[in-house]
Amino acid sequence: MAKIKTTFFCQNCGAQFAKWQGQCTSCKEWNTIAEEVIQKAEKVSWDTSTSAGGQGSASKRAAKPLKVNEISLSAESRMNTKNSELNRVLGGGLVPGSLTLLGGEPGIGKSTLMLQVALQLPYKTLYVSGEESAQQIKMRAERIHPDSENCYILTETKTQNIFRNITDLQPDIVVIDSIQTLHTDHIESSPGSISQIRECTTELIKYAKETSTPVILIGHITKDGNIAGPKILEHMVDTVLQFEGDRNHIYRILRANKNRFGSTNELGIYEMQGNGLREVANPSEILISKNEEELSGTAISATLEGMRPLMIEIQALVSTAVYGTPQRSATGYNAKRLNMILAVLEKRAGFKLGAKDVFLNVTGGITVDDPAIDLAVVAAVLSSNIDIAIDKRMCFAAEIGLAGEVRPVTRVDQRIIEAAKLGFSSIIISKYCKLPKQNYRIDIIKLAKVHDVVKHLFG
Repeated sequence: MAKIKTTFFCQNCGAQFAKWQGQCTSCKEWNTIAEEVIQKAEKVSWDTSTSAGGQGSASKRAAKPLKVNEISLSAESRMNTKNSELNRVLGGGLVPGSLTLLGGEPGIGKSTLMLQVALQLPYKTLYVSGEESAQQIKMRAERIHPDSENCYILTETKTQNIFRNITDLQPDIVVIDSIQTLHTDHIESSPGSISQIRECTTELIKYAKETSTPVILIGHITKDGNIAGPKILEHMVDTVLQFEGDRNHIYRILRANKNRFGSTNELGIYEMQGNGLREVANPSEILISKNEEELSGTAISATLEGMRPLMIEIQALVSTAVYGTPQRSATGYNAKRLNMILAVLEKRAGFKLGAKDVFLNVTGGITVDDPAIDLAVVAAVLSSNIDIAIDKRMCFAAEIGLAGEVRPVTRVDQRIIEAAKLGFSSIIISKYCKLPKQNYRIDIIKLAKVHDVVKHLFG
């Protein structure tokens, strides 16, 4: 039996130390170093000799260096998850042999999303739960998708037992809920510790790569919003997904923070319902208010999330500062950029906003960093300041420069097409935008300066 020894890990960043010290020299945090009992294991739980048709790791031929032009490239066929939003964020589906990590707040719907995907998959799927009993999962499955025949449920936390069942079942996809609950006999520290998470993930990576079976891990997050465990966990996996949203609202957003097989700019939107998560194919329907009367302080902007165009509503409220010091508050928008735009309006357009409170909100609970919404922010702020409503059939797509110029934005033709498709009658863009020659079913208004925008909107 291997010798058991003690070492020290930083619970914040995962750095290893030979002895205890007050401050971690890696992340500079205090009192985060804890002692863990580890054991040097000579092998991991998964061995190709136990798999069907495997020859064992000892008989594998040693790798040799190859020239780049000598490596044969075969197109990997992705596995369709039957969930269009998840497919979009992953880049087209699950890649065989990939390891995907899904993180999110407690109660946001991580387990519901993965169980819903597992129940709908046409492949043999093993859903391993270390947090719930089989009866609890069955109750949720009856509500989401009661007639699945390809999903197998296993309630287990020991990796040796999990791999024993995997060898017998030979699943096409494995889902682990969650990685922080697993433990292996090769490490004697408690489940959820730095060394346990790292060792269990290593075993799962070895299994996924050697059998070309995609593995999806659900991960807890810390109070800072980072995935719990060592930072190396995010480096080890192929894809890191973040499930966001407010538990008090019904909409959820799925983002990719890392993706070795696709873009990280894609966005998936879901609506939480009693029978699971509904995919929102047209996000603009939830991001724009359904108001019959025209209200001041609102403007619609055409933005992009990855390849997907969205129409979002910007709300602004400008009022006299009653406490002497004006407040500047922005929800879903960069507060520093709001201050910059207010300075441009005061300097270039002559609006005296220095003694007024300004509040800005992006509806739908999402955060947008696309500079193309600058013009909509300007329109909403000015509309609220003079209390005149903007035509709700008009939208905006342009960036504002420090000289007060209306700057062009990328892929403006996609924004125009999306606005026309949703029934908008006009869109204001930069005068310097270069558009392809085609007939757009919308009135395109090109302006060059902020004061031109003010004159066009309010006369």
